[in-house]
Formats: sequence, structure tokens, C-alpha cells
Amino acid sequence: MFLRLFVLAAAGVALTAPLPADQIFTFSTGDPDGKMATASRLGLAGLFEIESADDFVAPTETLITGATFQGLLTGGAGTSDVGQVAVEIYRIFPKDSTDPPSGNVPTRVNSPSDVAFDSRDFAGGGLSYAVNLINLSFTVQNSVLPGGIHPKPNQTTLGNGPVTGSQVSFDVTFTTAFDLPADHYFFVPQVQVSGGDFLWLSAPKPIVAPGTPFTPDLQSWTRDQFLDPDWLRVGTDIVGGTTPPTFNAAFSLTGTQVPEPASWVLAGGALAVLALRRRRA
Repeated sequence: MFLRLFVLAAAGVALTAPLPADQIFTFSTGDPDGKMATASRLGLAGLFEIESADDFVAPTETLITGATFQGLLTGGAGTSDVGQVAVEIYRIFPKDSTDPPSGNVPTRVNSPSDVAFDSRDFAGGGLSYAVNLINLSFTVQNSVLPGGIHPKPNQTTLGNGPVTGSQVSFDVTFTTAFDLPADHYFFVPQVQVSGGDFLWLSAPKPIVAPGTPFTPDLQSWTRDQFLDPDWLRVGTDIVGGTTPPTFNAAFSLTGTQVPEPASWVLAGGALAVLALRRRRA
């Protein structure tokens, strides 16, 4: 009789107690630091594709519903010249990749994988976006421009030098959230600009307030369609030097962490009953 009452009580608690509320997920690398800007665009209108990536961690299963990232519009382009916007999520090599790699780059350790884990774009209805002008003239100390990415042994170029453009922020809402299992990921935004390019601005590394420090915080990577499926480290491989710099990229994410299902509560109650039964046996 006691066991029957215990089971009923456990089931009643599981069914009547409210489900745990979704935990809010937020992440940010902080504000731009003016040190680096890297091209990141789709392969449209006769232009070759370029991808730049920076990492974040989903501590549990997480639904990513929004993102913000900051960059430069160059060539005199303005916010009205922005067309297609896309966001890709990559896991870390060797996931979703051919292993061993080609050997065309110094290393693939801690790089993004060969192919994207998931993606959304404006043209396909997977996201909506707003572009906000922050500063009409913002100069970065160094850059990686289209044509500035090369396989080894010619990967170290010192970068393409200072660039000035309009500083903008993209606020992105994902029509269908990215559903990410707990893992380490790379965030890759791409922007198509008529008459210019989009360059993703760097953020401090290590991350400082108002950013969200985490470990391990990997450096930013980049590639174009000629280097694909490989990637290069923006600081260590392309800029180089005796003590190579390392960079993050300026972005933030919002979403929710998925709560445990109520069925797990029932399972826990059942396990407790079994344990009690064995103790009394």
C-alpha cells in the first residue's frame, strides 16, 4: 500500500507542478576594438564567397533566436545597399569534416568544420534583419580583404592594412530558431553589399566587459571559396609575426536553454520507488 501511494504521489507532483521556465541564453564578445576587420560575404552576383568565424559555447541544448553583429560597409556603400544576409553555424573540426585534412593550411586544430552544421538566410525566409548606422567613419588598424586569403606556404601576408568605412550593426531575428545541442560552435555572418564590401569588426581577446568571458575562447578564422574546405587563423596565420595577435569578432546571441522534459521527473520518481523497494527487500 505504501509503495502504491508513493507512486501516485510522485506522479501527481510531476503532473501538477509547472514545467521549469526556459532559461534565458545570452552571449557577447563585447564592443569592437578597432584592431581588425575581415570580409565575410556570400558568393552572389559574380563575387566569390568569403566566410569569417568566431566561436561560442552552448552549455546545454539551446535555441538561438536572435543575433547582433557589427561591421564596416566599405566603398561608399550605405545601409540601403545591403541585400542578402545569411548566418551559418559550424561545429569544430573534425566534426562534419574529412579527416585527415588536406594539409593546405598550417593547422585545422580548433578550426570550424568543413561544412556548416546549420544555416539561415534572408532570401529563404529563415531570418529578418535591421541595419543600424553607428558611425559614418570608423577606421581599423588592419584588415583581411577579398583576395587576401592564401593557402600555405603563402598564408602570412601581415594583413591588408588599415580600412575606413561606415560602422553598422545588424540586428537579426531567426524565423526558425537554431536548435543547438550542447557543444562548442562557430558563428558565421555573411552580408551582400552593392558597390562595396562588408567587413566584420574584431572585439577584444580575451573578452572583457560588457562581453561574456568563457573558456576556451578560440580565435577568429576565415576562408574563401578557393581555400574551402580549409580555414586560416586571422591572427596567427594571416597576420603572423614573432608574437602573432589573436582576435575575436564583435557579435552577440540571444535565445533560451531548453528545460528538461517533465517525463524526466516521472522517471526520477520511478527510480526512487525501485530504490525503496530494493531497500525493503
